Amino acid sequence: MNGAIKVGAYALGLVLVFGGALGVGRLAGPAEDASAESSRDTGAERGTGQNAGQGEGHGAGHGGGQEAAGAKERPLPAGLQVSEGGYTLMPENDEVKKGKRVDFRFSVIGPGGSPVTGFTTQHDKKMHLIVVRRDLTGFQHLHPTLLGGGVWSVPLELPDAGEYRAFADFAPEGAQPLTLGMDLSVAGDYRPEPPAIPSETAKVGDYTVTLAGDLIPGRTSMLTLSVAKDGKPVTDLQPYLAAYGHLVALRDGDLAYLHVHPDGAPGDGRTAPGPNITFYAEVPSAGTYGLHLDFKHAGTVRTAVFTAATSPDPEGGAATTSGDGHGHSHQP
Repeated sequence: MNGAIKVGAYALGLVLVFGGALGVGRLAGPAEDASAESSRDTGAERGTGQNAGQGEGHGAGHGGGQEAAGAKERPLPAGLQVSEGGYTLMPENDEVKKGKRVDFRFSVIGPGGSPVTGFTTQHDKKMHLIVVRRDLTGFQHLHPTLLGGGVWSVPLELPDAGEYRAFADFAPEGAQPLTLGMDLSVAGDYRPEPPAIPSETAKVGDYTVTLAGDLIPGRTSMLTLSVAKDGKPVTDLQPYLAAYGHLVALRDGDLAYLHVHPDGAPGDGRTAPGPNITFYAEVPSAGTYGLHLDFKHAGTVRTAVFTAATSPDPEGGAATTSGDGHGHSHQP
């Protein structure tokens, strides 16, 4: 069946089920870039995990919480739906050939049934497209180009067979930011990677990135990632998408999506360009998460990949969640 037809039918079902949900999430993504940075290195230490529940990421102010326990049905974490808040993600084709670079195109259909043509620029971009295989490998952070008629286009190559998830992270003009997700299939001999053990370090070429901090479900967690090259701290990180680093967290199992932004910004008079990049995140449930840090140094964007397991609440309280699970944090 044609991908657009399949997704359209699925979206209709989701509209019927989730039609009352408010679109929440947080965006980024420009119309200028036709692809991700051409020079990008990726380091991977990916993870395993158990999943539980649905709840909130660090989404305060982006979709609201529960007024009382059980008073409202919790919204789903971001990225689990192809349609939300009246907006539907519509690809031209959801099948990609293994190892073949394609012009991947998709649209966002608005509440009125027409493609959305106006998007708000956030963090230098009007659209982020995150693509990852279901086993948390093959992470790509792409920036499509907006063509005429509301069609987005981006070069995409998926080198290995398997099932992938693509997340469109955006904000229509005059509407709340949100993240919609869709499945992509690559035919072939699919051999999932074995689960990885959580680790506090990731290697990316000559760079070592160290993670400090605990993920505590339902609570804001401070994560600090320190960048070093050849054993020496990097103190001249370059701005990338208006920040010294961008962090995407994906829950193992269902790939619930969180896009977390760092504390501070380049040029604010208090944020140093390394070696430390601090983030505030809230994961929706206990389990294991894949953390993907994009940072730029010496003109090249690199991606450090971690596996992190949640920790018990040190205060002994039950983890309660009340938001959307998107977790798009940017502390002042």
